[in-house]
Amino acid sequence: MSTPVRVRIAPSPTGDPHVGTAYIALFNYVFARQQGGRFVLRIEDTDRARCTADSERAIFASLRWLGLDWDEGPDVGGPFGPYRQSERTELYRAHTATLLDTGHAYRCFCAPERLDALRARQRAAKVPLMKYDRACLALPDAEVARRIADGVPHVVRLRVPDGETRYEDTLRGTITFQNETIDDQVLLKSDGFPTYHLANVVDDHLMGISHVCRAEEWITSTPKHVLLYHAFGWAMPVFIHMPLLRNADRSKISKRKNPTSLEWYKAQGYLPEALLNFLALMGFSMPDEREVFSLPEMIQAFSWQRVKTSGPVFDLAKLDWLNGLYIRSLEADALAARLAAANPLAASAPPERLRAIVPLIQERIKKLGEFDAWAGYFFAEALTYDPALLVPKKGSRADALAVLEVAQTTLSAVADWTAPALEAAAKAMCESRGWKTGDAFMTLRIAVTGKPASPPLFESIAILGREATLARLREAKATLLRT
Repeated sequence: MSTPVRVRIAPSPTGDPHVGTAYIALFNYVFARQQGGRFVLRIEDTDRARCTADSERAIFASLRWLGLDWDEGPDVGGPFGPYRQSERTELYRAHTATLLDTGHAYRCFCAPERLDALRARQRAAKVPLMKYDRACLALPDAEVARRIADGVPHVVRLRVPDGETRYEDTLRGTITFQNETIDDQVLLKSDGFPTYHLANVVDDHLMGISHVCRAEEWITSTPKHVLLYHAFGWAMPVFIHMPLLRNADRSKISKRKNPTSLEWYKAQGYLPEALLNFLALMGFSMPDEREVFSLPEMIQAFSWQRVKTSGPVFDLAKLDWLNGLYIRSLEADALAARLAAANPLAASAPPERLRAIVPLIQERIKKLGEFDAWAGYFFAEALTYDPALLVPKKGSRADALAVLEVAQTTLSAVADWTAPALEAAAKAMCESRGWKTGDAFMTLRIAVTGKPASPPLFESIAILGREATLARLREAKATLLRT
């Protein structure tokens, strides 16, 4: 690269951290790391009514959970700070004054009621492109000065020139807009805070951002930014507009159809490396087309030529599959540590017991949050039984009672309380009485675990221990006798 690579992610702290933020952050991060550049986190908090400190903290925590650490930002500092837009308002006002002085911007005193009425008329007339009518563009300087002196609220708008505006997009080639389709957007609001458009351009320039990689929804806003670069006489960054994440019906991903909060994915027990792998697949493919790859592998192989612009479908079933692969690839001790860190029930278990449970569920769970469903019976003080499940499909209540009665005697006599010894004793019990092991073992499984699908039966019995196992057999028998 002829200039140092500097990229940024610039979320607004107005709610839960969005999975789309992680998606764009990932590609910025990967490109910066591959090029030996800098990855900047900037907080765009000019919407004072909606921005919160809690949301900002959640953004920091979620990106760090994913491992997308930034080189410069509000909490780590850097040479181009401050990195919160709310702390840079004087910069925006100074640059707005420059635009006013050079004739690239003008003051607009139109009241909100007038603008609402203008939009209503345009809608009624079915105007194809609703824009500001430039009522304040030709105000005499003396009138502007008088209104300012009288304290009339106003905004500052960009004066869009005639002609056309074009820019190059790394993924999409030359994009051209006729300027007649571009509104005289507000740059500075009446409260003195900038709009996204002004703050974005000023910050990207002053922070030395070389590449602006963001979602494709900003394609139509980019000509406004290009006009600002021209008005200031600044060199433009490279623009890269990533495809939007989409629902199965091709609509833009939204919380109405898919979970969008990064905190939800963490709470469900998705591994950060699996989520990053999944997000990478939303826009990028490896040269060998493999679907499972690490963040370092993506960094090594990354090229913008391998990013496709077709809208990727955010398929939770595929994420579950991928997350399951990552869970199964972990060493048992590593998975135990992940479970203890992510799941309150797992965290409550003695380490040796958790370590014993992990091999029984590792092939079954797709998310860390499924630990309770698969292993909860190990921790329950008592189980609630469905009597119908205790009875074999082709057997009777008496058959189930016999299995539970004899199993108590048989298992209590096993000296070596290990899975092989317990299974051998149970098989011998069935053989001596002519019972089918499938039927008898299902009754035992329901008695021990409370459910027909569970991790291996005798490994479970070994972990539960003699006292708890025999107590459950007695309670299952009591349940049948009560019904």
